[in-house]
Amino acid sequence: MALTSGQNMRYARQILLPEVSGAGQEALLAARVLVVGAGGLGAPVLLYLAAAGVGRIVIADDDAVTLSNLQRQVLYETADVGRPKAACAAARLAALNPDAAVEALALRVSAANAAELVAACDVAVDCCDNFGSRFALGDACLAEGKPLVSAAVQGFSGQLAVFDPAHGGPCFRCFNPAPPPRDGRACEEIGILGAVAGMVGAAQALAVLKLILGLGDDAQGFLQVFDGLAGTARRVRLPRDPACPACGGR
Repeated sequence: MALTSGQNMRYARQILLPEVSGAGQEALLAARVLVVGAGGLGAPVLLYLAAAGVGRIVIADDDAVTLSNLQRQVLYETADVGRPKAACAAARLAALNPDAAVEALALRVSAANAAELVAACDVAVDCCDNFGSRFALGDACLAEGKPLVSAAVQGFSGQLAVFDPAHGGPCFRCFNPAPPPRDGRACEEIGILGAVAGMVGAAQALAVLKLILGLGDDAQGFLQVFDGLAGTARRVRLPRDPACPACGGR
């Protein structure tokens, strides 16, 4: 597709980057991204993907905005309390960038619907707050051969990984073979500083954009660990597990 004069103006600063250029911007506008969870991580992910010009964004979240969300979920306003997150997020993104066609799905991702959602996207983004959805999304991405950008935050720390077994990287179960015995809601029990979710969510959005643009080596399997209190980040190799219950036999 040819960029319009308005699009050349809107995306001028990233088109200037030789790694992006006009061709990269066209790839972003043609991309389809599924974001599961529109909370502390999903909010910055969605804002940065829409601002960058990702052409189609599907938001899956069955929750409603609460007052305690506003400390870190920067998509929402006080007037949104009680409203569905997916619908609020879609309205905010449409106002930010009309180039982004946003679909809001007020549902929880599970083994029953994950495959259909993943099949229609180029990249899936795990911003979930429960392991049931995380594992359903990871299994669907493996089956459909789609990359998964997964992140989690707690307290002052966070982690981020890209799972892309179709290109030689590990799958989600290489890192987490099975859900833990207890699936607690960490933010409600332990707490989190909002800026930490913003930092990790922004890094998650960057990983998605790099996958669409074909930049970097994230797909080969790395885990990034962030310590907001110490102000440090480290990147460690995350190898494919030959004994993985999901992809070990492939």
